[in-house]
Amino acid sequence: MTQSPPDAQRWIQETESHVRAQLLGEGSGHDWWHIERVRTNALLIAREEAVDLVVVELAALLHDIADHKFHDGDDTVGPRVARAWLESIGVDEGTIAHVCDIIATLSFKGAGTSSQMRSREGMVVQDADRLDAIGAIGIARTFAYGGHANREIYNPDIPPVQHASFEEYKTNSSPTINHFHEKLLLLKDRMNTRTARRIAEGRHRFMKTFLDQFHREWNGDA
Repeated sequence: MTQSPPDAQRWIQETESHVRAQLLGEGSGHDWWHIERVRTNALLIAREEAVDLVVVELAALLHDIADHKFHDGDDTVGPRVARAWLESIGVDEGTIAHVCDIIATLSFKGAGTSSQMRSREGMVVQDADRLDAIGAIGIARTFAYGGHANREIYNPDIPPVQHASFEEYKTNSSPTINHFHEKLLLLKDRMNTRTARRIAEGRHRFMKTFLDQFHREWNGDA
């Protein structure tokens, strides 16, 4: 782990306050508590990785400060907003560039695409974000976003699609249950770190159990 800059604690504290003020009470599942869980998981995973903890924590805090889903699919807005904030509190350019590169690469971009992180710090934050997308909390967040986006819960006449490009994935508006097959069930095998892979196993099993029960009830079998 690298030595933290003298102002690192101030950067983190100010960023935490800023992000909390922006996202507390948000109702789509991309709220402050999602950010806090991602930060907690990122710092947990980072214990077993040789990483810059300041970069990890800042990236975790800022990764959803301007999500493309809420900005007409513009995946450049998140890094821009994060950069403007970090510059305003005096963060050095090397740290800013690293954090913004993580934010730009973080998102899942479709089953047929790859979003390979270029640093261990990025891998840690990406894993932490993906862990919060699966398991019991992931299920809750999926339906929260589905309601926010006015999507059907399920429609057996609309099959899941394995999107071949980020553009296809961004413009998708299929029922919420499809999202499990189009993204969430794929995440276990896309974890970067050993710690995240271990945690993901149990959360993945829980999602499969939920889906089995959902379809039994849908079909009148339970």
